[in-house]
Amino acid sequence: MKKYLTDWRLIIIAVLLFSNLFVWAITFTAPAAVLTVAFLNVGQGDAIFIEAPNGNQVLIDGGAGRKILSELGKVMPFYDRSIDLIIATHPDSDHIGGLLPVFDNYQVAGLMRPEMGCQNAVWEVLEAKVAAEPAKEILASQGEKIILGDGVELGILSPSGPMPGKDTNIASVVAKLTYGRTSFIFTGDAPRAIENYLVAKEGKNLDVDILKVGHHGSDTSSAPEFLAATSPEVAVISVGKDNRYGHPKASVLDLLTKSGAKIFRTDEAGTIVFKTDGVEIISPKL
Repeated sequence: MKKYLTDWRLIIIAVLLFSNLFVWAITFTAPAAVLTVAFLNVGQGDAIFIEAPNGNQVLIDGGAGRKILSELGKVMPFYDRSIDLIIATHPDSDHIGGLLPVFDNYQVAGLMRPEMGCQNAVWEVLEAKVAAEPAKEILASQGEKIILGDGVELGILSPSGPMPGKDTNIASVVAKLTYGRTSFIFTGDAPRAIENYLVAKEGKNLDVDILKVGHHGSDTSSAPEFLAATSPEVAVISVGKDNRYGHPKASVLDLLTKSGAKIFRTDEAGTIVFKTDGVEIISPKL
């Protein structure tokens, strides 16, 4: 009888030890809080979806048409019908056309845009939709910081103020996303004049892991000085397959290759999703 009790005590002790080890294993292997940045394949246009570890979501641009809806469906749960902030970088239709169906299908808490007058019919309709919604309108201004929570910060680098009568590309909202030691820059269609201005103003602050290449790889953007200052490990080109503009330009691809950046293109890879734990880019493995 005594030996029987001893055996059961040993079994109980073994079970407790195993349980403790199991708990410790869960603790040490639990996934880190992850930031998701998805460059959506919307054809010849821009659309970038950001989700912070706490669930806060930002959509930068929406492409030209309704394709944005199916692309959002790939990165958002079907039951999630709200977006915290949309940034319309500038009024060109290949950036804001898709925002019209987004407003029709999602609850949007806020819209950020450059301060400039109405430029086209699409912009006018978008303004009307914002006015009809409870969405708060925010004018983008250099130095503004959007705290998404969990150490995630989206800082506005450009424009520096109102842009009345300016070329729409010059007015592009340029933003830097930072999470821990990892960072991204989103450039809209900002031309070389703005890139060089940012080099002079921001200096080393432009250094990032991932760069959204300006203007779909047009040679009006991606100044050598800007590429040197950002020194990206990865360059993402949002571009439509066989587009009539010849984007991305061979000269820009050559500059990116010489800079040492790994090039990702939506016309080749489709939607490109990056995940980071704030220490490194954990997916895809670079």
